[in-house]
Amino acid sequence: QVQLVESGGGLVQPGGSLRLSCAASGSLFSFNVMGYYRQAPGKERELVAGVSSVGTSNYGDSVKGRFTISRDNAKNTVYLQMNSLKPEDTAVYYCNIRVSGTQFWGQGTQVTVSS
Repeated sequence: QVQLVESGGGLVQPGGSLRLSCAASGSLFSFNVMGYYRQAPGKERELVAGVSSVGTSNYGDSVKGRFTISRDNAKNTVYLQMNSLKPEDTAVYYCNIRVSGTQFWGQGTQVTVSS
C-alpha cells in the first residue's frame, strides 16, 4: 500500500505561480512514476505531468513550457512548479504514483486561477 500526502494549491491571479508538493510513503519500489493529473468541472481527468524515479518526465500539451515537474527521491516527494497560470488551469489536481502496475491517488488539491 502507498499513501500520498499533497500540499500546495489555492487561489492565484492569472499569470501567477503556485507550487504543489506530494510526498509518498509505504511500499515503494526502486522504480516508480509520480505525477499529477487534474480534473476541471465537467471534464475528464487529464495528465498534467509525470516523472519517473530515474528522471524521465513528460507533460500534457497544455502545460508544456509553463509547468515543471521534479522529484526528490530521498524524500519520495514530487514537486509541480506552475508558472504563467491561466484561468483554464483551474481544476482539482491529484497526485498519482504508479508502482508495479498499480496506481494510487492523493486526495486532490484545488487550484483556482482567477482575478
